[in-house]
Amino acid sequence: MKLAALLLALCSALAQAAEPLVIAHRGASGYLPEHTLAGYELAIRMGADYIEPDLQMTRDGVLVAIHDDTLPRTTNVAELFAARNGGYRVADFTLAEIRTLTVKPTTTGAATYPGFTPASAELRVPTFDEVIALAKAQRAVAGRPVGLYPEAKQADPAMEDQLLATLQREQLTRAADRVFVQSFSDATVQSLAVKQRALGMSLPLVLLGHAITLPDGRAMMAAPGGRMLPLKDVAAYASGVGVAMANTKYPLTKAWIAQAHDAGLQVHGWTFAKLDAAAAADEYRTFLDMGLDGVFSNYSDLAVKARNAFVAGRK
Repeated sequence: MKLAALLLALCSALAQAAEPLVIAHRGASGYLPEHTLAGYELAIRMGADYIEPDLQMTRDGVLVAIHDDTLPRTTNVAELFAARNGGYRVADFTLAEIRTLTVKPTTTGAATYPGFTPASAELRVPTFDEVIALAKAQRAVAGRPVGLYPEAKQADPAMEDQLLATLQREQLTRAADRVFVQSFSDATVQSLAVKQRALGMSLPLVLLGHAITLPDGRAMMAAPGGRMLPLKDVAAYASGVGVAMANTKYPLTKAWIAQAHDAGLQVHGWTFAKLDAAAAADEYRTFLDMGLDGVFSNYSDLAVKARNAFVAGRK
């Protein structure tokens, strides 16, 4: 019993020990089209610690980096495949077909960024393999580790298997390899935990959701179907949680983060999307002061600046 308590205390301390991480939300998605190699590269150049590829699977079983399970919002699929006259689901297209598409800006960002020439100027939907190759290549350019933070967008055993097989093939199997794997599905995260253990892998897994505080003060995670999960139960299969940091219905609080740390969980907040430098700095400072361990940001440069100022202020 004493050993268990000691280990829990150690996990809690470790969860808070490292300086906060900057995670490039869909790449440099505030500046360039989301989930493009150029966007990921720009985020790395800006100092992001991790790049985040959301993963979907093509009809021929290839993992590609795109947020939605359909193609129209972020690509020109309706122009090139008008005859399909359908929902344009990623799962209905082969990789060869998806490679013909161009990714378009969806926010205030543009197709170019002043003073930045990416190694890959084509704005295409990249494969997960290509994202991994970019991260590895940029490690040498940046002179520092560049992490990966893939999300399994579908609760699909085939996707889980493909994701783990890809990471294993690329020798990305341990926490030291700077990879987090995330999902909104607690069933998926639990399944990944079992499967990676069988493969001899030990990557940190992250459950995404909303921070719920019960009337009695207990911190819970919201799960699909309206379920609420105690943090100690989540900690049995996950190393961290990714939570909405500005949800008015389910506000993230300092007390909630403290309970997550006590359970041995890191807490990463999404999504920081303010472009105004002063407003962004205030927002980052507020949540980092609350104990947040990582920030998902559309603007990696602003996030890095705020994180560095926060760390300097602690010394």
